Amino acid sequence: MAKYTRGEFLGFGAALAGGFMLGRLPPATASALAPGLPQPAAGTIGDPDLVVVNGRVYTSDPALPRAEAFAVKNGRFVAVGSTSDVRNLASSRTPVIDAQRMAITPGFIDAHCHPSGVQELYGVNTNLRTVREIQAAIKKKADATPGGFWVSGFMFDDTKLDRPLTRKDLDEATTEHPVSVAHRGGHTTFYNSKAFELAGITKDTPDPPDGRFFRDNGELNGRVAENARGVFNRVGKRETFTPDERRNRARNGMRYMSELFNAAGLTSVHNAGTSPEHILAYEDCRKNGELTHRAYMMIRSTEAYNGLKAANIYTGFGDEWIRVGGIKFVADGSASERTMRMSTPYVGTTDYGILTMTQEQLYEAIDDAHSHHFQVGVHANGDVTIDMVLKAYERALQKWPDPNRRHRIEHCTLVNPDLIRRLKANGVIPTPFWTYVYYHGEKWKEYGDEKIAWMFAHRSFLDAGIPVPGASDYTPGPFEPLMAIQSMVTRTDYKGRVWGPNQKVTVDEALTIATINGAHASSEERIKGSITAGKLADFVMLEQDPHDVGPDSIMKIKVNRTVVGGKTVYPKQNS
Repeated sequence: MAKYTRGEFLGFGAALAGGFMLGRLPPATASALAPGLPQPAAGTIGDPDLVVVNGRVYTSDPALPRAEAFAVKNGRFVAVGSTSDVRNLASSRTPVIDAQRMAITPGFIDAHCHPSGVQELYGVNTNLRTVREIQAAIKKKADATPGGFWVSGFMFDDTKLDRPLTRKDLDEATTEHPVSVAHRGGHTTFYNSKAFELAGITKDTPDPPDGRFFRDNGELNGRVAENARGVFNRVGKRETFTPDERRNRARNGMRYMSELFNAAGLTSVHNAGTSPEHILAYEDCRKNGELTHRAYMMIRSTEAYNGLKAANIYTGFGDEWIRVGGIKFVADGSASERTMRMSTPYVGTTDYGILTMTQEQLYEAIDDAHSHHFQVGVHANGDVTIDMVLKAYERALQKWPDPNRRHRIEHCTLVNPDLIRRLKANGVIPTPFWTYVYYHGEKWKEYGDEKIAWMFAHRSFLDAGIPVPGASDYTPGPFEPLMAIQSMVTRTDYKGRVWGPNQKVTVDEALTIATINGAHASSEERIKGSITAGKLADFVMLEQDPHDVGPDSIMKIKVNRTVVGGKTVYPKQNS
């Protein structure tokens, strides 16, 4: 982790705050216009910059749920209505897109993601399907790496492998290098014997309270969970980079992620683990015209958090492209890696999961962030952990009332009616996984039907009047919104198995989750999230209408065009 002085962080603050707004966003400059009355939004002068006609427009605006056309000026929608009326706003100089009856939605918003792109560009991808392939990938990297240096893989998925990966498997790839293979879920990692030797971990080493060294028949099997992994970060040699090299890698990675997001129809992404490197990467990409998705930065780095507090910068600072969001903490394990802390054990075991924060630690962390005017987002998957986080939020809101702070529970996976009631009562936003049912279906048998009926509970949240957003948690889950919509609508995995059908939502509800509810999670619903006059002109054109195709085919729909601020970002335009 790079070190930054307080002065450098004040510089970051200046970059974020220079000329930008602070705190609550202003009211929308115009409301949606009724069909037949597509008058330009207040303050609009001159011809539109773009007109889109002949579409099937799903606006996510209850005042005008459906339309055929809209006009854009200065990066914002200025009129929404019928094709005949909106076309009349165009002059001979106005570009006009004939949507040819394609479906058009607001730009999709991912409310919990971990975009970096550095590993995708430079790392050893172990998202493979056999142990032999993983061994080959690690050996190839080891052969090009000096002895004693770490060889690290990422994106590994244990349940999609031909058999369980073990410490001895990694030993066969190399004994001269410490090896780590990180699960795509982010909470467990597999290590070889060299890594355990350097870390001083033996079969007799006790588990820490906030982690676990997994064993088979009393012997270390290579799998390590949660904060028990910290000891490995302090041993061995690692490849190093100059500050300029590190900064360029971060910029290249973020540019790459922007391109991937745009191709999937994503126009705004909440970074749920923002570091100082990410802040600079966003700014560097923006200065070079490479940032083509809007970023809401949830700060996890202690250095970044302290630097922002020192500069008196808090949630809301920034502009429509880069905005300071909440402070992120992690209180328990993973749903996909089966380490989240629950009140009942995993099927066929006595394992209840792992807590990574105590109640007192949660009280202290949330009190500090809340009293410094930050939104807070705490990773909490299990029902036990969600209860603990809600207790801390309830305490902070009682001490420093703010009914619209919109604290969040990241993932909020396993709930019950009482937890949902308390979420609603305190204005807390859950951000459940939206591609997990489809992509990670083989994992849910370890929870059982009773739990699954209350996991990723989009239906229950909507029924309670909670504006639940969509969240991929990429890399743990795929980020493609159309996969997410299919997953939420069908509750069916990639092998056709149905999990928790009581939590199904409609296509229209899924589109609401994917758009305006995502904007609400960052208190930006007045400026984006719907195709409404006055809002940012972020939209997606789909080659088929998700209402018309079979529910199990929604993820196959192709994105025809993604537009951010009135400019096409996918497909990439010739400069």
